[in-house]
Amino acid sequence: MRKLNIVVTGGAGFIGSHIVDAYLALGHRVWVLDDLSSGSRENLNGEAELIEGDIRDGNILDRLGSTRLDVLNHHAAQADVRRSVSDPAFDADVNIVGSLRLIQRVMEAGAHRVIFSSSGGAIYGEPVTFPQTENHPLLPVSPYGCAKLAVEHYLDYYRLVHGLRSVSLRYANVYGPRQNSRGEAGVVAIFSERVLKGDPLIVNGSGEQTRDFVHVSDVVRANVAALELDLDGSFNVGTGIETTLNEVVEVFRNASGREIRVEHAEARKGEQLRSVLDGTALRELARLPEPLPFTSGLSETFRWFEERVS
Repeated sequence: MRKLNIVVTGGAGFIGSHIVDAYLALGHRVWVLDDLSSGSRENLNGEAELIEGDIRDGNILDRLGSTRLDVLNHHAAQADVRRSVSDPAFDADVNIVGSLRLIQRVMEAGAHRVIFSSSGGAIYGEPVTFPQTENHPLLPVSPYGCAKLAVEHYLDYYRLVHGLRSVSLRYANVYGPRQNSRGEAGVVAIFSERVLKGDPLIVNGSGEQTRDFVHVSDVVRANVAALELDLDGSFNVGTGIETTLNEVVEVFRNASGREIRVEHAEARKGEQLRSVLDGTALRELARLPEPLPFTSGLSETFRWFEERVS
């Protein structure tokens, strides 16, 4: 494969920084576009070039000068579902309008491919069938999910009308090293930090709600496959395995070897009770390995957090 010029938005963040590392290891030239509002300079690969700014700035990529782009990997987002509920207009401004400005600009700069970070749980809503395949009804129950789905539809438009190739990767609950404990999506990171501080783990509701936990290394493999294979459309990135929050607590007990206290809080209104994605389609097309088991991935992730605080 020829060496490509790639922009990774959100490339200083949890998932994006791992993808930057992988693309650089393959010999590509990478620019990171990030406003550092949730990303960290510590995550930045020294071989990548940082463009610090907001994706809503239509002129942000002018800093590339005459460089011809090949690929946009778009991971920057307003990712707080609760904020999307309290301020849908802000969420849409960042996640829809900001994305459209960016896609239009990279297309004008010569890009022929977009890899978009979408969301399985947020787009599908409460499961009708288990596990949820790419053909599951699209029933988002939050403005965040609506925005992700809208961008997928816009990418369909750009593909049909302008010939811009695109892949939307619908993630399950991603976890792993570099995850930020701020925000509602990082339960593994939140629990890791609380265990290390000796604080009780807060479980909302009964703890029997389920999630599909996919390790960031499997997400990186999906993004490499999306770059290297001639694919279009939307694909799940998940394990197909449901894990309850109560089970997560038990895995933490085994991984940490520590005494763990649990406190139950009120269930969150509108929280999905079940979420599990069938990632078979992409794994078979790309000949990817089976996902990393949650017990192994969590142990690795907890050790990473442990090393940071020791």
